[in-house]
Formats: sequence, structure tokens, C-alpha cells
Amino acid sequence: MLFLLSSLLQNYYQNKLRLALIGQSLFGQEVYTNLRKQGHRVVGVFTVPDRDGKADPLAVVAEKDGTPVFKFPRWRVKGKPIPEVVEAYKAVGAELNVMPFCSQFIPMNVIDHPAHGSIIYHPSILPLHRGASAINWTLIQGDKKAGFSIFWADDGLDTGPILLQRECPVEPNDTVDSLYNRFLFPEGIKAMVESVQLIADGKAPRVPQTEEGASYEGIQKKSNSKVNLAQPAEAIHNWIRGHDKVPGAWAVIDGQVRSLKHTLSVPAGQPLEIEGASQPGVITKNGLVLYGSDSKALMVKNLQFEDGKMISAAKYFSSGDTASVELTDDEKKMAEEIRDIWKGILSNVAAIEETTDFFKSGAASMDVVRLVEEIKQKCVGLQLQNEDVYMATTFQDFIQMFVRRLRGEDQEEEMVIDYATKDVNNMTVKMPWQCFINGKFEDAENGKTANTINPADGSVSCNAIQTDTPEHTHPTITHLSYLDIHTDIHTCGHYCIDRLADLMEEHQEELATIESIDSGAVYTLALKTHVGMSIQTFRYFAGWCDKIQGKTIPINQARPNHNLTFTKKEPLGVCAIVIPWNYPLMMLAWKSAACLAAGNTLVLKPAQVTPLSALKFAELTVKAGIPKGVINIVPGSGGMVGQRLSDHPDIRKLGFTGSTPIGKQIMKSCALSNLKKVSLELGGKSPLIIFSDCDMDKAVRMGMSSVFFNKGENCIAAGRLFVEESIHDEYIRRVVSILNPLTTATVMQCFSQPPSSLLTTLWYGFPPGFFMEPTLFIDVEDHMFIAKEESFGPIMVVSKFKDGDIDGVLNRANDTEFGLASGVFTRDINKAMYVSERLDAGTVFVNTYNKTDVASPFGGFKQSGFGKDLGEDALNEYLRTKAVTVEY
Repeated sequence: MLFLLSSLLQNYYQNKLRLALIGQSLFGQEVYTNLRKQGHRVVGVFTVPDRDGKADPLAVVAEKDGTPVFKFPRWRVKGKPIPEVVEAYKAVGAELNVMPFCSQFIPMNVIDHPAHGSIIYHPSILPLHRGASAINWTLIQGDKKAGFSIFWADDGLDTGPILLQRECPVEPNDTVDSLYNRFLFPEGIKAMVESVQLIADGKAPRVPQTEEGASYEGIQKKSNSKVNLAQPAEAIHNWIRGHDKVPGAWAVIDGQVRSLKHTLSVPAGQPLEIEGASQPGVITKNGLVLYGSDSKALMVKNLQFEDGKMISAAKYFSSGDTASVELTDDEKKMAEEIRDIWKGILSNVAAIEETTDFFKSGAASMDVVRLVEEIKQKCVGLQLQNEDVYMATTFQDFIQMFVRRLRGEDQEEEMVIDYATKDVNNMTVKMPWQCFINGKFEDAENGKTANTINPADGSVSCNAIQTDTPEHTHPTITHLSYLDIHTDIHTCGHYCIDRLADLMEEHQEELATIESIDSGAVYTLALKTHVGMSIQTFRYFAGWCDKIQGKTIPINQARPNHNLTFTKKEPLGVCAIVIPWNYPLMMLAWKSAACLAAGNTLVLKPAQVTPLSALKFAELTVKAGIPKGVINIVPGSGGMVGQRLSDHPDIRKLGFTGSTPIGKQIMKSCALSNLKKVSLELGGKSPLIIFSDCDMDKAVRMGMSSVFFNKGENCIAAGRLFVEESIHDEYIRRVVSILNPLTTATVMQCFSQPPSSLLTTLWYGFPPGFFMEPTLFIDVEDHMFIAKEESFGPIMVVSKFKDGDIDGVLNRANDTEFGLASGVFTRDINKAMYVSERLDAGTVFVNTYNKTDVASPFGGFKQSGFGKDLGEDALNEYLRTKAVTVEY
């Protein structure tokens, strides 16, 4: 044991280096912390002097660890190294200089001094954009790729050999902040640590930089950041986002210099003259619309005045109209508590006056986060965001904003919905088409849109559905957990969910019509099942809100035995739900009803091709009184939105219904991100065994329903029927006799055709729609592709089995990696029980099929997934159990 421990310690400390860290900021702090975790020894930290009495974050953590910290104002004077500074550096005895973020010029005799030299982090894919404003120029010039380089320092300007590079795509509305937070910061930290270990192991490359594609555009300053409005909209957009946030692109508006923050791509409003623009801008409800020389539009979200104050561009004409509110005694007491918080952050300020400006007093972005979080701890449920601090920078303005927010005055605004309408099914259907975020319908930040197609005829059901990524919902995901919502889940939760079911019932014809034009569902089936069961599901789970409880547990091992042990069932927090296209509303209901009843908030991604009923549902949630931010609907692709939800560190549970391969990817991502809880309802190849002693009429009728229900687009569809030999031919004759009058059904007899020739016969339909005619395969053998893989369409696959061979057919039925559902038809109750006990599936139907109920748990075995929808079991998917032991 001692030998093993010694060996482990030896392995841990081998190939580790003595490091000098030269740099600053939170990035430098994280690199420092992670290098120490990897066993490297930081022998000295060289950072910048304190600013306004506040130490740099790197200095703070290093001093706490007892690491020697040096705060040199400069390393050189008139281009020559300062001898005493260089000697102080050399005395620490570093083997490698690590420069994660360094704003000072470091002499070459320091760069070259360690045995391994120096490595530097640079935020561009070198040799492109050498220099200090690299991220800005990546955006200004409209690059499609961003990234960073870690290179060996030399006496040039970012020209040393490359050690390691990483890259990422640039989204249309990325800013410096979004690129930095999404990729450059988290991945850069990992890469710096990886680079140090490569050097320690003697495996670090030195790839000379080529001059091909090299550029150096210079440092961007306020003086040369004015927007040239006489150019195309895309170039203006790139210029503004490239300068956001510092130094800030600016234009002259109403004769005054105004900095422009964040742009999007557009809607009507009040005209505003902009110097140099080809036409006036327009102040709309969403912001300031600018036009390029190509007449294309872009939108500016925020404006910043020269004194540093920022306002929402949408409030430009009304920013000074708000009268001050008179504070109550309780509010005055809270204002003084907030004054103490400001004082704790702005330690260099003698006193916090009404006119004290947060940023002019030396606060930085990390101080904004601290201020918001400390205030939210005191005022649980307050909807306060970082951006609010930028909008109210003086103490008096901040208190006014805080009190208004506390009183809920900003929540009185009636919800605005920009509907898409369609005259269909003898009604005018009104469909929301924007993302539903924090209780509001709003455009996607990335500006992306998509059309939804009616499968019946190929026509467009709704134009320009907004598609987004969870970065857009970040305030909701980060700050809205169940603890922050001022609702009593036992009472208000029951009422709101029950009220939601009532509203769905009031709108059931409209919801069913939307389901039909969006997913191709038969209207009557959509009315009864898609919508009808959704209403039942919400009613059922509304009843659970006040019945979620723990239990007391007698314990007898602990001494003295004066203990009370009990359990509590608690919500998980923020949950993500990703659903498929075959039952858009019903899959939403199955998962979200249990999630809400358990007291969680949720972000739901509907299938990319069927988002309409989910967005209509979102409208009804507001009318039902469900608080803002509890439910969010984010349309978009699985590869983008679904992946971001899987990766998001603040989401604690993901519920998914879809294919097995995607389920595996989701499970992997959820494990790597934060080990979030997962429930998966995946693919199926459900066997249905029909014995000769069955009720033949019922077995034929229900057997066909098991396959063709909802056009065969049914996760528990009977993927393979096993019919006992003595009734096989009669069974097939009856099926064909029912199908032929209705369609030109195809009957395929399977011999030894390869899978491709079998499947190509299936894909024809009724132009211009997207439907398949029913197809029947007989004599299917166990080894065939169609016997093993899920069809997910109106395809009946029939195999025969020998009379009386119960165990044999069970072996064949269970010989699959799927285990979602199964069925058996027989009049013999003993046989039915024997078979149902041995079928390896989460659901077994006996003398029926497709009979699901909101009170009965639903979910699969093996590669059909795990976890349950519906019934009491579904609640446990969205709860955690806490055990409490008290000695008395």
C-alpha cells in the first residue's frame, strides 16, 4: 500500500515545472489556479500594481496562496530593462514563463531567461491579426472563424513559433463578449494548461509562423472608432460589434456623440437623424434601426452617452421622462443596505453619495456580477441582470431602478405578440413565431429564421420562425431557479397548471389545427390524442403539486438512538426538454407538466420542423398566470440549440425523446458538462406476438392500429408482428382485405433482397405532400435489416413462428437492443402472464395496443432509454431526494 502511494505521488509530480506567471485579470487567475491543480509550482507572480486600492484578481489569489507576488509598474525605461526589476524576476528561479494575459512590455532578457523560454496566449489564429486588438479585428473584418494561439515569445510582434492553436465559428451576431465568454476564455485556460504540460513532457512543437495571410491592423482607439455609415449594413454591423464594448463604435446623433452597443439584424418607429447615414434611423420597440448604403437594415440595442451612462436604444425619446418614485420606510432601509454593498465593492471611495458613479469609481465587469448577486441574495426573486447596472450607473439612479423593479412596475406592460395568421379549417389560426424568453416573445439574437412546412401539400405553414441558441436565454437559465420564483408550488402551482389545462381546452380546435398543418396529423386524431391527452396530462400533474412529500425513516444503527430521519423531495432547478416532431404538443405536455408540478423552471426546444404548437402553448402559459421565466421556448436545430442545452452548466436536468444515436450524444454531453440528470425515451422495434387462440377480429384490428396509428409515426408502434403459423395466412388475408379498398397498399414478400432494394420500394407518396402509402412485408427473416431497425412509418413487418413455440418466439422477440414496448394477443390468461413477464420491454400490452394513460408510467429498457414519462414515476425524474437526520 505504501509502495502504491509512493508510486502515485511520484507519477503526480514527475514532469512538472517551476513557473513564473506574468500577466493579470481573471483569465490569468484561472490559468494560475489550474496550473497549480496540475501539480506545477508557481514560484512567482508578476502582475500590475493595484488600481484605486484594489489588487488585480491574479494578485489576490496568489497572495492568498502565499505565492510571491511582484507588482512592477513597468519593466523598461526608455526601451531599456530596469536592472533591479530583472534581478527580482531572476531570483525566483523559473524554468518557464507563462504569459496568459499581459499588458506590459517584457524585456527579452526576461523572455529568454528560463530554460524553456516563454509562452504567450494571443486571441487570434496567428499570423492573422497580430497586435492588441485581435478579437476586435476578427469581428470588424467579418471573419468566419475566430480562435487563439499559444506561441513561443520572440522579439517580434506576436511572430514567435506556434505551440498550439484552437478555432471556433463566428456567429452572425457574436460580439467580443460572446466570443470571449463562449470560447476564448474557457478553452484558452484549458489550452494554456495543456501547453505547459506539453513543454514539461518534452512534446511541445515549435511551428514557425508564415508571413502568408499575416496582418496587423493596430490598436483601436476612441478617436478612430467612428462608424462610417456610407457603407453596406453588414460592414456597419461588423464595425459596431467589433468595437463592443471598448472602445465603443460611435456616431453623431442629434449633434451629440453616442456610442453604439450590440447590433442585430430587423422591424416601425420614430425617425432619428444620424450624421453620415444614407437615411434616418428609426427608434422602434426593439432598438435603433440603422440603414447601410445598400439600404439593408441592422439594429442597435443600446446607446452610451459620453458620460458613460447607457440606455436602451428603444427608450431614446423617453429616457428622461420617468419621474422619481418616493421611497417607503422599508424601501429606504433596503436602500441603505444596498449602499453598504456598494461601499464593500468600491472600497476606495470614502462615502457612497447619491451621485456616486459605479464605474467612474473604479468598478469593473466582475464587480457588476458581485453587485447583482449580493443584491439578489438579499431580495430573493428579484429579476436583476448585469445589464441593469450599466443602465443605472449612479447610486440614486440604481436605487430608483431597484425600487421600480421590486414593486413590479416594469411587469405591467401587456404582452405583445406578433402573430402569423393562416385561414384554414374554417378558422383564422393565430400563431406566435418568435422565441419565448422570460415571459416575452422576441426575436432571436442571432437573427436566424426558418419556414415551417405543411406535410399535407408542401406549402409554407408559417414564415420566418425565429431560431435561437441558449446564449439568448442566459439570464433566465442562470438566474431563475425554483427558489427564486415567488410562487407557492402547492397552491399557485396547482392553480396555474390547472388553469393552463382549461385554456388549452378552450383553444383545442386551434391547437389541433396547428398540429395538423405543422406535423401532418389527421385533424380528428390531433383533436382527440395530440391535444386531448395533453390537456389530461396537465390536469393530472396539477393534482400532484400539493402531494409531493418525503417520509420518515426509523434508523437504529446510530447511537444514542435519539434521532429523527426524514426525506424531502426537492426540485432540481432549471431543466431542459428536447422533444420530437411526431407528437409536438403531447410530448411537450408529457415532460413539461411533470417538470412544472415538481417546482422546476424549464427551457424547451421543440423539433426544428414542428415548433408552432409549442409557441402557441407559450402564449397560453402567460394567460394562465405562470410567472415570467418559468417556461421558455427556444426553436432551432438539435445540433445547435439541443447541443448548447446539453452543454449548459446551469441546467441540472435534460429530458429527451428522439433517436437512440442522438440520445447517446446527449448523455455524453450532459456527463461532460456538469453531470446533469438525464431521462431518455429513444427508439423502438416493439414486437407484437399473436397466438392462434386470439380473438382474430380484434387481433387484426388492433394489430393494424399498432402499426398504422398516427401514420406509423409512433415510438411504440409494433415494429414487428410475430403471427403463429396456423393462422398466419388468414391473418395476412384479412389485413390486405382491409388495406386495399382504402389505398393501393404494397405487399412485399421478403426473400433474400438486400435492404436497399426493399426500402426503395417504399418511398412514394401523394405529390406534393410528404406521405407514404401503407406497405406490408411478409416472410420477414430475423437477420434482415427491416427486422432489426425502426421503420417509423406505415410499414407492417410480419414473421411467422411455429405453432406452440412460446419460448422460441419470445427469444426472437427479445433479440433486439430496443425495449420500448411489446404486445401479446391470446385468450389464455396463463399464457398472457407468462409471455408478459418475459418480454424485455418497458410496456407490455395484452389483447390491446397503444393504450397509454396519463397515470401509467411510460419508458423503455436497453437502448430504448431510461426514465419515465407520465404517472407518479415521472415526478421523480424532476425531483431530488434529500435525507435529514436530527439528534434530539
